[in-house]
Amino acid sequence: MDQHFAESVGRPDLIRLDDRLVCLRFETMKVVSALAAVRHLLDTGAVRRGDTLLDSSSGIYAHALALACHRYGMRCHIVGSTTVDHTLRTQLAGLGATLEQMAPCSDLKLDQKRRVERIHEVLAEHPDYHWMRQYHDDIHYLGYRSIAERIRRSTGTEALTIVGGVGTGASTGALARYLRADDPGVELVGVQPYGSVTFGAEHVSDPEIIIAGIGSSIPFGNVAHELYDVLHWISFDAARAGSVDLLRRHAVFAGLSTGAGYLAARWERDRSPRRTVLFIAPDTGHRYVDTVYARPGRAARLEDLAPHTVAAQAELALPWSRMRWNRSPSPAPGRAGALAPA
Repeated sequence: MDQHFAESVGRPDLIRLDDRLVCLRFETMKVVSALAAVRHLLDTGAVRRGDTLLDSSSGIYAHALALACHRYGMRCHIVGSTTVDHTLRTQLAGLGATLEQMAPCSDLKLDQKRRVERIHEVLAEHPDYHWMRQYHDDIHYLGYRSIAERIRRSTGTEALTIVGGVGTGASTGALARYLRADDPGVELVGVQPYGSVTFGAEHVSDPEIIIAGIGSSIPFGNVAHELYDVLHWISFDAARAGSVDLLRRHAVFAGLSTGAGYLAARWERDRSPRRTVLFIAPDTGHRYVDTVYARPGRAARLEDLAPHTVAAQAELALPWSRMRWNRSPSPAPGRAGALAPA
């Protein structure tokens, strides 16, 4: 029996959509990461019960950290993106977390920059706060060990491909490291939005919207570039088509990053007839009712979409590009951070 709601909501479902396509579906993914990170900090004496934990978030991690703080008797302070909606604000308040939300801004790059600047201001005012550094502290890998073990038991690791939004790098990176301990042949496919600096796509902008949570306008230390075999860059319109098709075809109601992952996973499955492809669905579709699901008839048919195959970032083109990464190092020198121990 679970001792706290966070333990229940953080446990994912494994859903077999067909003989070679599996969905790792979370209610809200980063709870498992935040719980393990906070527990590790308490166990090592880095923080004590009652301390305040601080971080920046576009939404999912804010909820996850607030739940972890509630579970372990900590205080929580979030510097939130302009994209944090009323539903999440209500939950954060009920969990006892404090939220500073950035003023409305159509530029997510500027929004992210302002949040980081505000974090430093808060730390200067409150040096006793502990900054969780979800983008750079590899303790956020730790919670995915149990998820990797479950995947191993359910699907095995032979001829397995993992597909997921890169984001901070913790979920996809951790799963690849833990699963490759048994089978180095596990493949990792990362999904990025256009405009993200993480794999060098900052020169291509999406006219609709940057998909929050799977890319970044600043370098993230937790992204281990050398773990990725393939990358897909997917636009808002293509990801929306994926989300709508996933609901219609498989009854899975999930967010925009899931739609992007599903689109990439179907492509990888169709071109690797001997591999099982598992894609990560990090949250539900409730936040996207108005932006993704309100006009499902406007979504493209998946059969009409195919990626541009590119050999370098200079060739990237909307709405969808695919490139072999071949476990290469970071495109930018001086990547901060380190991998968590396997």
